[in-house]
Amino acid sequence: MSSTPVRRPGRASAADRILEAATRRIARDGSAAVSVQDVADEAGVSKALVHYHFHDKDALLARLTGDLADAVVQREARVFRDVEPAGAVDALWTWLGEELRAGELRVLLDLAASPAPPVRAAARRAAHERRVAAARTVATLFALLDLVPRVPIEMLADVAVAFVDGVATDAAVEPERNHRVAFDVFWLALLGLAE
Repeated sequence: MSSTPVRRPGRASAADRILEAATRRIARDGSAAVSVQDVADEAGVSKALVHYHFHDKDALLARLTGDLADAVVQREARVFRDVEPAGAVDALWTWLGEELRAGELRVLLDLAASPAPPVRAAARRAAHERRVAAARTVATLFALLDLVPRVPIEMLADVAVAFVDGVATDAAVEPERNHRVAFDVFWLALLGLAE
């Protein structure tokens, strides 16, 4: 997994530094193996400061889940900004390629497997937000290409999220693989569902 921290502009607050450190540690070791002390060490702060900002590990991971999902959704929302129809699929790949390099999707997927109720609740909200964002993305792509899908957009969005998650997992395991090939085949198949 990537060890790229959560991307936040400007000077980071202590809470942001802790969240960035948690992202790096989870990317390296997985959420199950990460302790509050590990996060404090990674952030260069005291364990007490982590507890001050986040009551416990579950609260920290729940907040991190929400923040990562929000960041991914916000970046996805900008995919087609100022894009001509001929460049729409390439713009979508550019977004996904950047997400794969950053590694935050893989961290989000790791967090979704947490058995802790607050983290699972945050993961359910994140999954819903990502499906809504994917529905907007799919609808926009079809509209840009002047296509009408024969399958409901929501179903295509679910498939798109599952594909992205699968590619994010594969990119963590085999980062040297050319994921663009799978991306192109996937979108060719989805766009083939147009009337």
